[in-house]
Amino acid sequence: MKKQNKILFIIILSFFQNGWAQDSLKISAQEFIAVVKNYHPLALKYQLQNTMAQSEITKARGGFDPILGGKIGEKNIDGTQYYEQKNIELGIPTWYGIDLTASYNYLDGQKLNSSDTKGGLYQMGITIPLAKNLLYDKRRAMLDQAKFALKMTEAEQTVLTNDLLLNAENTYWEWVQSFEIYRLQTKAVEINKNRLNLTQKTFEYGERAAIDTVEALSQLQSFELQQREAYLNFVKNTQQLQLFLWKDKQELYEISQLIYPADNLSEHTAYSDFEFLLHELQTKTTDNHLSILYYTQKHYILESERKLKWQSFLPKVDFTYNFFNKENYSTDYLPLFDNNFQYGLKLEIPVFQREARANHQIAKIKIEQNQLDTQLKKRELDTKIETYKNEVLNYHTQINLSQNNLVNYQKLLVAEETKYSNGESSLFLINSRENKVIDAQEKFISIKTKFLKSFNKLKWMKENFSL
Repeated sequence: MKKQNKILFIIILSFFQNGWAQDSLKISAQEFIAVVKNYHPLALKYQLQNTMAQSEITKARGGFDPILGGKIGEKNIDGTQYYEQKNIELGIPTWYGIDLTASYNYLDGQKLNSSDTKGGLYQMGITIPLAKNLLYDKRRAMLDQAKFALKMTEAEQTVLTNDLLLNAENTYWEWVQSFEIYRLQTKAVEINKNRLNLTQKTFEYGERAAIDTVEALSQLQSFELQQREAYLNFVKNTQQLQLFLWKDKQELYEISQLIYPADNLSEHTAYSDFEFLLHELQTKTTDNHLSILYYTQKHYILESERKLKWQSFLPKVDFTYNFFNKENYSTDYLPLFDNNFQYGLKLEIPVFQREARANHQIAKIKIEQNQLDTQLKKRELDTKIETYKNEVLNYHTQINLSQNNLVNYQKLLVAEETKYSNGESSLFLINSRENKVIDAQEKFISIKTKFLKSFNKLKWMKENFSL
């Protein structure tokens, strides 16, 4: 598995290293998410949680493992051998609380108790709970709870992993946003440099006033400041992106040069897929959400605990029967209670049942609390889904409005530049129009980013529904 992950990481990095210029590094959203999913420490930690839950099942099954034991001993004082003992036994616990035993015991000596059997003795026995622990006991409860806990853990870790990928993907698009704003400001700086050069030449030819060069220089300096700020913001978001980039063996991927996004905000499939996603979520019910599955499995665990606590109301009545056969003697099994046997009946009844009543009441309260948590989570999920839907629809409408607004500002700028070339306007008005266009472009970029982030929330929310 680790070897496959290492190969995958090399392929991904090679793709976006060799596919672009040698002095730059580009990465797409899909490649970025693949790296996060396969190498981020939290993603690996969540996988380990599932492995740990599977180990808990194995541990619970250990309660049904046969137990093989042996014993050897001797006592000798002043040359008198009190006893010499050799014993080997096998205990087999079964699913229904019944315990089977088989043993061989050799005993010899001069000071044995009158109840001891001298020589070799074979024994086969059975212990049956007749009331408490017959229908349910701690061993079965532990195994049931471990199985429920595995499903609960898998649901929880899937949700946490998807939350991690959502956070990573939205960080990527925030990074793209900062890059496009930086590129926008860089373009504005280049335009204003050319405008300043042109204004200075026209001033030298006597066609423009000296104040126009000051106006052009002020506008250029303003955009240069905004460019520096945009660049700083891009670097900060690159550093945030780096927090999600890891290599094999949980080593942080050190970025020795600036990397750039291979995707842009305008070419995302979300603009065409969002209606399909909304329709698909409309067919989902919160009962199938993994967060609700988590609480469902938790309910099963608490119900198992309640059943176990209820057993304490029953009297403890254990019947034990052992069949004996001396070594080198013929075997005579039947009748069971005629010869070579031992049986016992043990009875325990708590008089006031205080502990049993308290434990059972606590178990019931925990179930009620879990039911309340489930209802609260359902309400929370419904609210989130509706909120994300409204955000997607609203931001999609805003994109259209913002685009139309931008187009109108660009028309006004072009018209102002035409009037300026005809001597009917001023550089101040052009700068004012240009500032409006830049603001509208930044607003357009910001709205597209908000739309994609809301779309991602819905997309990863859908991934949290079970099939």
